[in-house]
Amino acid sequence: MAENNKQVILTYEGVKKIEEELEYLKTVKRKEVAQKIKTAISYGDLSENSEYDEAKNEQAFVEGRIATLENMLKNAKVIDEEDIKTDAVSIGCVVKVRDLEYGDEMEFSIVGSAEADFKKMKISNEAPIGRGLMGKKVGDKVEIQVPDGTITYEILEIKRH
Repeated sequence: MAENNKQVILTYEGVKKIEEELEYLKTVKRKEVAQKIKTAISYGDLSENSEYDEAKNEQAFVEGRIATLENMLKNAKVIDEEDIKTDAVSIGCVVKVRDLEYGDEMEFSIVGSAEADFKKMKISNEAPIGRGLMGKKVGDKVEIQVPDGTITYEILEIKRH
């Protein structure tokens, strides 16, 4: 497996979340999977043992996820809250915008791709909206190409989390 050394940009919150998932996988999940494998082996003939195959697949997934998370932490560039500027949109800031077509106001947290979660309004600096907002200032009107067409936002406020 080729090691991915791409720098991962994370907030302190993102690092904590990854560390918690890693701890859970290494302590709880590994034991659960080992127990499933042990139980499946006790059923005998492994050549036609679907429980064994499922448990081994789950083990491979868990070990792969652990390696991915460890690699992310190893290559993490943590954004220090003190370094987050509020004069222009950057990673780690919260941007309040108004949709100029519909008048809706919303807030996006701009994060690195590893932390993106659109349901929680955490958008990646690499996603179309995040990329379109990066470097813009309060009062700027920004047209952003999205799959559904073009959205025009006015930036109302930029703040830290």
